[in-house]
Amino acid sequence: MSISQRKRSSLEQYRLEKMIKELKSKQGRGTELISLYIPAGRPISDVVSTLRQEYSTAQNIKDRTTRHHVLDALVSAMQRLKLFRETPPNGLVIFSGYIPHGPPGSEKMEVYVLEPPEPINVYLYRCDSRFYVEFLEEMITEKDTFGLIVIDRSEAVFATLRGRRLEVLEHITSGVPGKHSAGGQSARRFERVIEQLAHEFYKRAGEYAKEVFSSLPDLKGILVGGPGPTKYDFLDGGYLPSDLKNKIVAVFDLGYTGEEGVYELVEKGRSALQDIRYVHEKEVVQDFLYHLARKPNFVAYGFEEVKRRLIEGAVRTLLVSEGLDAVYVKATCPSCSWAEEKVVKRDKLDDHKEAKSKCPVCGQATSMEEKPALDYYIELAEASRTQVEVVSLATEEGKGLKESFGGVAAILRYAKD
Repeated sequence: MSISQRKRSSLEQYRLEKMIKELKSKQGRGTELISLYIPAGRPISDVVSTLRQEYSTAQNIKDRTTRHHVLDALVSAMQRLKLFRETPPNGLVIFSGYIPHGPPGSEKMEVYVLEPPEPINVYLYRCDSRFYVEFLEEMITEKDTFGLIVIDRSEAVFATLRGRRLEVLEHITSGVPGKHSAGGQSARRFERVIEQLAHEFYKRAGEYAKEVFSSLPDLKGILVGGPGPTKYDFLDGGYLPSDLKNKIVAVFDLGYTGEEGVYELVEKGRSALQDIRYVHEKEVVQDFLYHLARKPNFVAYGFEEVKRRLIEGAVRTLLVSEGLDAVYVKATCPSCSWAEEKVVKRDKLDDHKEAKSKCPVCGQATSMEEKPALDYYIELAEASRTQVEVVSLATEEGKGLKESFGGVAAILRYAKD
């Protein structure tokens, strides 16, 4: 089953985002970087034939260096294509070209071949000063959007939830007075005034909903909530356009209004929002917090403890923050083979490297290997078949993971000693 046929895991999403970010950062010295998108079903031989025609055309480029770089990039692309008998189910993407790593003359050929996360619908060949990644960016964008409406007689809030992003779009107040003495007017007349004001408020709320939600192309559904019967008066009164009303997937009784009500609505609407990454991330961190409170021997957190448990193969689920600002450093002595591995915060990296610049055994200069700590923990987890959850900073739970637990935590397969 391809990634496109199921919901991408947080780890798959992280890797795709990281790869695209890396490709976007690469620039050629001229118009010499090749981007090639091939849809499924297109014969490889046809694509190779097209690239040969491009090769013939590129021989006419006047600048010698640019001509050499473009021709080499085309040859590299054709060589990679020969490794495939047919295009994969989602198609094929190839990026090739010389990337500078310093002054002129430092360019090195780099080639990237990948199967996209979703099917490609068009054929594209482009030679530019950058790699064309817009199609891939569109594929990994979280598309499903849910609308959220929290309403009572005093106010209404309209929000959207897309992937990891919860955004409050509008907040309106009604001006409808509460139930109190009519101040000398007849109670019946005062009730009519209140009902008229409520009617105007509901009407205005419906107009806001139309303005906010009707233009969203990927609106999957709408959740409505609020205290008391107001939400039902609003929905049953015909104030919401029929196309939006047909999108309502659930209505919930809430204890709060305003923005607090929005968060409560997301919490109560979990079952309807189960495919949204924002909800999944909250549940993952809350599962860790549950174990921490109820079964503390089944959790680990902090750089060294989680590292040790991963090496032991004791971790069931690894939670690692997308904002983990730490680096894995391995100092090695080439003379006596002394070595030390450690994960350090980025702001302590220079001090640590200076402290480990000399071998404590023989005094010789050490060599340093380093990589992002996030990638290091993922490698350890995959070696022991541990489930990995890369948690963003979009939720309060995600922020808490970084701030309270150092950005890395684990739920264990069995109780620790």
